[in-house]
Amino acid sequence: MVFFLFRIGFLNVSWVDVIDIALVSILLYQVYKLIRGSIAVNIFLGILALYLIYLIVRAAQMELLATILGQFMGVGVLAMIILFQPEIRKFLLVIGRGTEFRDNFFKNIANWRNSYHDDFDINQVMEAVKTMKATKTGALIVFSRDVELKFYIETGDPLNAEVTKRLLIAIFSKNSPLHDGAVVIYKGRVKAARCILPVSENDHLPAHFGLRHRAAVGMSENTDTLVLAISEETGRLILARNGKYLRGLKLKQVEQKIQEYLHKTEPENWEEFQNEAEELTS
Repeated sequence: MVFFLFRIGFLNVSWVDVIDIALVSILLYQVYKLIRGSIAVNIFLGILALYLIYLIVRAAQMELLATILGQFMGVGVLAMIILFQPEIRKFLLVIGRGTEFRDNFFKNIANWRNSYHDDFDINQVMEAVKTMKATKTGALIVFSRDVELKFYIETGDPLNAEVTKRLLIAIFSKNSPLHDGAVVIYKGRVKAARCILPVSENDHLPAHFGLRHRAAVGMSENTDTLVLAISEETGRLILARNGKYLRGLKLKQVEQKIQEYLHKTEPENWEEFQNEAEELTS
């Protein structure tokens, strides 16, 4: 039996209808968040508008126009696969993140108090960052607290070494064969160097962002990581998280953000994190 909540004209609205509308709204919002910042958002809004017109035309019983639009909507799935190929790839990467989460489900249950127990000396990283900023040494460092990131580690050279200032400086030295790529730090260990990261396709990133900075943002879009990038040209440093970035931070603030990430004490609302960045860089 279906219980009706209220009536709108000739329509009877039930609890199922409300839940259905809410779920579709959430789905559309998540799709919009996924493609926001790229040209695909305009295509998506165009297709959505066309589909709404199709529904209105069909409800108005305009048979000829409904047939034409219906034929177009029939091949819409194939067209969307072609047009949204990069976004579908990004979506599958997000699903992959969920798979990694399931693989580590029992481990996450054991660490439900959100404490970071690994013996990780953040001072070693900060000393290396301080030196690399001063000498304008390009660097790309990925911090992961829950997932080993095997897919990305396998693209580079495995190290599994203790994190030290000298090691990081040696890796990113211009004469080092390992400097071209990213370092992945997991459980207080440098798991690999010279790793290849995905580059962000966000059109709203600053024009002066080089490949390292775009790779930092791209990695943060696709994985639950915190990424630090230092520009080789200017020594500029950014922290990237969830596709957003902080710049103009002092070293103490950088250390604070890394600690918040590792110990899971960072702000739950990323927009607050972004607002803080704007205040710090103003």
